Amino acid sequence: MLLEITTTGKVTLIIVAGVFIAWALVTAIVVPRRNPDFPRNVSTFVVVTAALFVAQMGAVYWVTSTQDVEKAAAGETTPAETTPAETTPAETAPAAGGAGDAAAGKQVFASAGCGGCHTLAGAGSNGTVGPNLDQAKPAYDLVVTRVTNGRGAMPPFKGQLDEQQIKDVAAYVSSVAGS
Repeated sequence: MLLEITTTGKVTLIIVAGVFIAWALVTAIVVPRRNPDFPRNVSTFVVVTAALFVAQMGAVYWVTSTQDVEKAAAGETTPAETTPAETTPAETAPAAGGAGDAAAGKQVFASAGCGGCHTLAGAGSNGTVGPNLDQAKPAYDLVVTRVTNGRGAMPPFKGQLDEQQIKDVAAYVSSVAGS
């Protein structure tokens, strides 16, 4: 799960952990040495500690709610569960997305560097950064959306590939994934 969290989320979680550790060290070591009567004003200490706790939990909630980690995982597996046979995505891909040429898509997959991150046996790639496309067996529309807009660690390719190239690579991936 941590690998699927964006850099901003990771930095936020590191800051939250650092604040927690710093607060624990200060209240356990520094404050008692400086003030032997600690905690003389217990109510202030409890209020500050509670406020820090609420702020930290809020930060953790914000990071986890903005990352769509579980939703992304569910979105990646849903197409595989709904496609009963390997040939179904290939047959429905052109109808669902228009004109996608799987043969041209194979060349786009190679030239765009998709194999550097994704495993796809049909392309002879074994990348481990992105999802294993043979296992995910993504539907045509999902591939078009992910390639166009990106998600998580995957950058959007709408500025690098034209609409036809995106349709072609989507037709290719959805037709050969899991073969």
